[in-house]
Amino acid sequence: MRKKLIAGNWKMNKTFSESYDLILNLKKLISPEVLNKVDVLICPPFVNLNAANDILENSGISTGGQNVHYKDEGAFTGEISAKMLKSVGCNYVIIGHSERRQYFFETNDIINLKIKKALENELIPILCVGETLEQREANIHIKIVDEQVTLCLKGLSDEEIRKIVIAYEPVWAIGTGKTASREQANEMHILIRKSVSNLFANEIANNIIILYGGSMNDKNSKELLFMSDIDGGLIGGASLIAESFVNIVNSAI
Repeated sequence: MRKKLIAGNWKMNKTFSESYDLILNLKKLISPEVLNKVDVLICPPFVNLNAANDILENSGISTGGQNVHYKDEGAFTGEISAKMLKSVGCNYVIIGHSERRQYFFETNDIINLKIKKALENELIPILCVGETLEQREANIHIKIVDEQVTLCLKGLSDEEIRKIVIAYEPVWAIGTGKTASREQANEMHILIRKSVSNLFANEIANNIIILYGGSMNDKNSKELLFMSDIDGGLIGGASLIAESFVNIVNSAI
């Protein structure tokens, strides 16, 4: 049975002191019993990752980066490498978030390189895929998401794909307050699993973790998380409030 994963993507939010307080609250409010049943991950801004890992040491709560470069090092001002993330204790990294695609023009080929670099450095990539409202209304959303999965996972081995997490994020439901219905979300998760099975063995597709990343909150999480193919959530705004995030984590049990 696939274990649920609840991941908080803080985006460009929280100063050092605000992050410190939020992390302490999460550590206090999420019980060890819950962490035995649900994997929990937070992805603060880069400048707060070192402190986050110090606070969360041996807590059972993991940390991850919000982005990574596909080179080990070099003259890439403002970028961060997989080695750097690993050196401060990160286990995960979000790759290909829709905001990276939209605002920083990341392509499927670039995302593929980032995934490979993350895996080389023993980071678990969370690959984000999803369609815009225009693509859904044009009825090409299935083609778009299948293409994203296929190109972003190109060249990976069976061993590597087993280490990947995928997050389905309908772009039209991110930060808008809109949410795909649980049936719409689950349908896309099933289709993503089918895309993976077209590339790899059915057994791999059946076991890959697929998160929902479209404005999940503590009001709708329970009904989403108990659909057949939704294995957790990539949480944005609700991850910035300790009680809301903890409620989502608890709803995954």
